[in-house]
Amino acid sequence: MGDNQNLLAEQRRALILDEVRRRGGVRVNELTRKLNVSDMTVRRDLDALAHQGVVEKVHGGAVPVAEASTHEPGFEAKSGLEQGAKEAIARTAAAMVAPGSAIALSGGTTTYALAHHLLDVPDLTVVTNSVRVADVFHSGQRRAGASAQSTGRPGAATVVLTGGVRTPSDSLVGPVADRAIRSLHFDLLFLGVHGMSVEAGLSTPNLAEAETNRQFVRSARRVVVIADHTKWGTVGLSSFASLEEVSTWVTDSGIPQGLRAEIAEHLTDLVVADDPRSASRA
Repeated sequence: MGDNQNLLAEQRRALILDEVRRRGGVRVNELTRKLNVSDMTVRRDLDALAHQGVVEKVHGGAVPVAEASTHEPGFEAKSGLEQGAKEAIARTAAAMVAPGSAIALSGGTTTYALAHHLLDVPDLTVVTNSVRVADVFHSGQRRAGASAQSTGRPGAATVVLTGGVRTPSDSLVGPVADRAIRSLHFDLLFLGVHGMSVEAGLSTPNLAEAETNRQFVRSARRVVVIADHTKWGTVGLSSFASLEEVSTWVTDSGIPQGLRAEIAEHLTDLVVADDPRSASRA
């Protein structure tokens, strides 16, 4: 990991988490040496990671939390995590959307954040399987006034909500959703994910959601994954796309520099939302 004395806390903790997951555990004295920081700093970082529920502290170090590959947190549980990162990712992703585009937004808390930034982009056609995302656009148009409800606000998005069975994350999945998505074509797909890795690609703990996401990917000209750094290295029960099928991954600066080159080998474009040098490519 080299000399990381000047890393931000979030970047340092991401490095530690990657080391824990890759090796199955780390010791404090090893981390102080590799990161070139104090014992107290490492222990604070491990406390923070343990508070997030991603590592378990043990005597002298930490081990990864063994989360079942079928565990699917609810929307509310996920919405409180990495809020700053999700907001930065959403702002950067919104700049990729041209007026008049046909776009798709999958379910998830990051796509929910993105939806708020798309309210002022005119003449969009938005297809989503997220009840929460659809509500963002509906509420935005309702706030525009009574006249917007009767005649349609000029430039307001046309929103298509697929049918389907509701998941814990408030996404609609299953055969009804799959058939609807299969018949459509999108300029851009913004995809939230449960987990990403080189070996498993994009994955989710929900089998039905995996198939719905697979249909989204097949129907899109360009696939943009919007996911914070904590999703890297997480593997759900079912894979639905390889990294090579992703055009762009918009993430945050918590992704360690050492991992970026490896990830970039499998993606057309890696955009780090709060890194001006990277975000300028969006």
